[in-house]
Amino acid sequence: MIFVVDSSALALLINPSANPPEDPATGRPLAFARERVEAFLAGLTANDKLIVPTPVLAEILVKAGVGAPLLLAGLGGLARVAVRPFDERSAVETAIMTQDALRLGDKRGGSSQPWQKVKFDRQIVAVARVNGATRLYADDNGLVAFAKLLGMDVFSTWDLLVPPTPINLFTAAGLNQTGHDASDQRSSSSRAINLDAPDDDEADAAR
Repeated sequence: MIFVVDSSALALLINPSANPPEDPATGRPLAFARERVEAFLAGLTANDKLIVPTPVLAEILVKAGVGAPLLLAGLGGLARVAVRPFDERSAVETAIMTQDALRLGDKRGGSSQPWQKVKFDRQIVAVARVNGATRLYADDNGLVAFAKLLGMDVFSTWDLLVPPTPINLFTAAGLNQTGHDASDQRSSSSRAINLDAPDDDEADAAR
C-alpha cells in the first residue's frame, strides 16, 4: 500500500516524541501519540511505501529552521520513505481539479480554507494521485476535510490504535519501559526541532 503524508504527520514519523497533534475529541494534546506512531511504523510491510510530496517537504523544512539538516537526516533514516516531486503530471492533475471546481461554481471545491491553502492542498493530493497512493495520512484538519471531499481514504494520528503496553516496574510507576520520564523525553526532543512554530502565512492570518 502507498501512503502520502502531510507535514504534521511527517514530523511525528521522523520524531515520534515531537509535540502531538490536538485530539479533536478532547481539544487536548493527543495521548499516546508516540506509541501510536511507533506501532504504525512497526506494522508497515515490505510492500508499503510512504510518499512525501515536495510541497510537504518544503513546508516542514521551513518550520524546522536551523534543525533542517537534522530533519533531513532523520527522513533519510526512515525505511520505505520516498520524496516525490510536484512535477508536470502533478500540475496537470491540479489543473483538472481546479477546472472541475470552477465548472461547479466554487473554485475552492467546497473547502472552507483560504484560497492559498486550497491550492497547496491540491498539490499534495495531486502528487498522491499520480504516484498511485491509496491512503493519505494527515493531521491537518483542512487537508483531511478537503481530501475526503475528493473521495480519498484519509486517516490521522488520533485514528491509529494505541498498542498494548507491557506492564513492568517502570510503567507501573508512570515511566516508560526503560525507566525514563516520557515527558522529559518529549520536551527535550521538541526543543531540538520546533515544528509547531507558525510560518509567515499562518502568522499573517492570525493577525
